[in-house]
Amino acid sequence: MTEWARGPATDWSWDYNPSAEYITAGLPPGVVAEIERLATELAALGHGSVRVGRPADREGGLREFDLLGGRGFISFLAVPRHECVYVCDVTWYG
Repeated sequence: MTEWARGPATDWSWDYNPSAEYITAGLPPGVVAEIERLATELAALGHGSVRVGRPADREGGLREFDLLGGRGFISFLAVPRHECVYVCDVTWYG
C-alpha cells in the first residue's frame, strides 16, 4: 500500500485507488491532509463505513463524503472482504 493507516478500534486500513499520485495531483497540502484524516476515521469505523455519507438510502457501493465544509467531496469504496476503505476520487471546488 502506498498510503494507509490502521483504525484504532478495527483492523481496517485505507488506501488510495488507483494511487495517491493520481488522486491527489494538484491538490493543496491541507486538502490532502484532510482527505487522509477522513480516510483514517472511515477505516476506524470498520464495517460501519459502508453506511457513511451519500447515498443515505442504502449501504455499500461507491459513497461520497463532504470535504472541508462542502468545498469538495471524496468518493470512497468500503470493502468488507478486504477490511479496507479505498479513496477513489476527490472533487475539489477550492
